Amino acid sequence: MKRSVLTRYRIMAYVTGVLLVALTFGMIGKYVLDVGGAADFTQVVSIAHGWLYVVYLIFAFDLGSKAKWPVKKQLWVLLAGTVPTAAFFVERGISRELEGKVADKAPAVA
Repeated sequence: MKRSVLTRYRIMAYVTGVLLVALTFGMIGKYVLDVGGAADFTQVVSIAHGWLYVVYLIFAFDLGSKAKWPVKKQLWVLLAGTVPTAAFFVERGISRELEGKVADKAPAVA
């Protein structure tokens, strides 16, 4: 498996996780603290998170299929982008697990 497959999954896991945490804080500000402007913030962040979560799903599925994960593990990784902060922990575990399996393209020594 190429390192780029793992790298793009990691990037999207962090992006999805950050947006979901921001959305959570926005929702708290909107519904609990009644902060002005929180409604606009949550609208923008929720749209961004929704579209980027689809990209995350594609990259996570690609990684899981290339790593030949069982269905349960694949589902857990796919759902990690829907629980605040879960994407960070799942990403870290997946990265540690697959670090030895990725192929670095080392330059040929002449």
